[in-house]
Amino acid sequence: MSVTDKLPKVIETDLLANDHSARESWRVFEIMSEFVDSTERLKEISPAVSIFGSARTDPNHPYFKLTEDIARQLSDAGFSVISGGGPGIMEAANKGAFYGKSPSVGLNIQLPHEQHNNPYQDITQTFHHFFARKVMFVKFAAAYVVLPGGFGTMDELMEALTLVQTGKTRRIPIILVCSAFWTGLLDWFRNVMVVEGMINAEDMDLIQVIDEPKQVVEAIFKHYETRGFEPSAQEREIQLNL
Repeated sequence: MSVTDKLPKVIETDLLANDHSARESWRVFEIMSEFVDSTERLKEISPAVSIFGSARTDPNHPYFKLTEDIARQLSDAGFSVISGGGPGIMEAANKGAFYGKSPSVGLNIQLPHEQHNNPYQDITQTFHHFFARKVMFVKFAAAYVVLPGGFGTMDELMEALTLVQTGKTRRIPIILVCSAFWTGLLDWFRNVMVVEGMINAEDMDLIQVIDEPKQVVEAIFKHYETRGFEPSAQEREIQLNL
């Protein structure tokens, strides 16, 4: 084969590489647009509480009813309630808030399976990128309430703990609900991670375990009783670097 014969393949490879590079560049603008759109859409929902949990929880499961009760009490107390916008615990959170006094917010994600938007949303924002969505969960939350869930729920919990522990966001209540579900994980934190020096013993103070809906609301108010719900100027500056 001559050099001339190889030229079309070389040209085709270069064109494909250039096309991929152009698509990558445009993707950056799509990501920027996602951040701008969601920030503008959600800027009036404060104070808000983000609620997490399994997408697989059946509406007849006790976890569903518990989440609905927590969300309703938070909504009636003046908190917008943010969920992932899908089924299961997310639907329970939106449903409770939807019938309460404050907005029910769904931050939906496009997935090939499992996720479909629940109908109990006053404000809906759809994301293509998990990382942009996760920033919005933290950016607008005065507290995190975490119910039983799978990998996605663990991801959100660890993200919140990491951001607060490292000072990349303000200190907010991180409340685990259903103590029996979390006992094994918390024991491992204390007996392995703390013992081996992977985290400090004081880091366990970032977590509260509360099972009663009324006590969840009271714990959030207690955290903010000496200050307002809005981030301070310094905290806003920190959150710009999320």
